[in-house]
Amino acid sequence: MTKKITVNLITCRTIQQGVAMETGKTSQKYYDAVSIIHMHEDDMKKAGIMANTNVRVTSKDGSIVVKAVRTREDLVPGLAHIPMGPWANAIVSAYTYSTGEPCFKGFDVEIEPAENEKVMGAVELVQTLCYGEERKPPARE
Repeated sequence: MTKKITVNLITCRTIQQGVAMETGKTSQKYYDAVSIIHMHEDDMKKAGIMANTNVRVTSKDGSIVVKAVRTREDLVPGLAHIPMGPWANAIVSAYTYSTGEPCFKGFDVEIEPAENEKVMGAVELVQTLCYGEERKPPARE
């Protein structure tokens, strides 16, 4: 049985992300390093999520589809991690609490299986966020 679970999310830089940035933010290496969510195995079981399958992550500020991976980090159940990048930025609140810096750590998200949905590429994601699904800019020739 699949269901939604609520976890606390943190975003931060990762070594894999830093290495992949050198190949370009539209590269496959960057996509593979950043369009993922690290989850604790207990949380994956609770939601019926298999490793390396797509999930929908929804915050009060947005929703994205990313690939769920078993964490290699020291996460406890109820805590998940998305590397910083366009996918994380899509669900982080723009509210800065007068600091000038959004809160990239410690906010609740719902996670649910999304096996039939695709993870957008970086360019497609940014275009969708900027222009909306129906108003994407025309393709360049």
